[in-house]
Amino acid sequence: MIEKLMPAGVAGKEMFADAAESTMFPEEAAHVAKAVDKRRREYATVRHCARQAFAELGIPPVALLTGERGAPQWPSGIVGSMTHCAGYRAAVVARSNDIHTLGIDAEPHAPLPDGVLGVISRDEENVRLSELTAADNSVHWDRMLFCAKETVYKAWFPLTRKWLGFEEASITLATDGTFEAKLMVPGPVIAGEQVDGFSGKWIVGNGLVITAIAIPVA
Repeated sequence: MIEKLMPAGVAGKEMFADAAESTMFPEEAAHVAKAVDKRRREYATVRHCARQAFAELGIPPVALLTGERGAPQWPSGIVGSMTHCAGYRAAVVARSNDIHTLGIDAEPHAPLPDGVLGVISRDEENVRLSELTAADNSVHWDRMLFCAKETVYKAWFPLTRKWLGFEEASITLATDGTFEAKLMVPGPVIAGEQVDGFSGKWIVGNGLVITAIAIPVA
């Protein structure tokens, strides 16, 4: 599923079951040694996915430790993103001379838990969600909005090293599998120009909603 959302130059791998914890590098295993079993399995499997994607690009396997604000520490010259939810793990990677930044997120294709939408959404987004539901009620647009906002943050953070709140991006989802994210704060500088938003893609299938942003180098 994830590869359908990615442009040329990006390698992606996904798994619907967990890899063995033995696939972790010793440094990774030490980082999650005191974590609960679920956390260790997620941590191991998304890194296993990332290293499988590395192999597609001819990149040697390396330990992928957790950095600032929980972001993966990618090797020099590499950009990437990881995601995991119930029954799904995925990672995408690319060389930084091909792609400026990547962001992916996956969620169960189900309504958001009570109270979450009010925390993450802006007024104009709520209006758009109502319109989308009227146009196609087979999609859980509230969950898609959450997923898209997470993806925006994952694409934003490597470029800025700053926090981005849910209210600081306004998402416009479209029924054609795309979305636009307008930044409500000054955007990052990419290739010498300040950007005011990101374009992304989404897909629904296998009980999941997956969103992605990839910004190719021109």
